[in-house]
Parts: sequence; C-alpha cells; structure tokens
Amino acid sequence: MSANIPKDMINLRIIRVCGETNEFLFTPNNSAADIAKHVYDNWAVDWKEEKVNSPSILRLIYQGRFLHGNVTLGALKLPLGKTTVMHLVARETLPEPNSQDRRNREKTEESYCCVIL
Repeated sequence: MSANIPKDMINLRIIRVCGETNEFLFTPNNSAADIAKHVYDNWAVDWKEEKVNSPSILRLIYQGRFLHGNVTLGALKLPLGKTTVMHLVARETLPEPNSQDRRNREKTEESYCCVIL
C-alpha cells in the first residue's frame, strides 16, 4: 500500500507486539480512539485468533509514548502522503502522565563524591 498513498492521507503501519503489521489510511482529523476503533472493526485476518474484546483497550504508541484517545494525527504533525509507524498494544489503562519521564530522570540522576587526600 505504501506506494499509492493519497497526498491528503496518512498511511499508518501498525505493528503489534508479536511483530505482525498491517497498514491503514487515515486523515489528519482522525484521533487515536478513531484509529483503535477502525483497527478493531477491520482486524487483519492474520490477527483473527488474537482479536481483543473491545476497541477501548487498544492503545497506540508513537515515538515511545502512549497516545490518549483524543489526540489527532494532525496534532502529532504527521506528514501527509507518507507512512508513519505506530505500535498497537492491548492495555486496559494508560500509564500515568510523566511516569516514564520521572523514572528516566531518577535513573539519570548523578551523585558526586570528592575525596581529598
């Protein structure tokens, strides 16, 4: 599909945790919740055995961050007429905002010790 992307659409290549992929076309006005519903309603035949019970537990990850349902592709400034990769996971809730940032900051805090002889 990547070769025939309309100039006013965004091609999303969805990658599942198991590595399976599928591609879907969306407009910049589509939200993460719209995308989850569309993927759920058009579940890839290859994925059929693992279909979840509800689109509300499908979560998109873009550039390492979970997307909230109301975030649109346009707000993410995704390029039109191109393919963008996102990951798809089944998860009941989203992590707390900034919890990943806080953990990363804690890991990178530095300690200094000075020894005078």
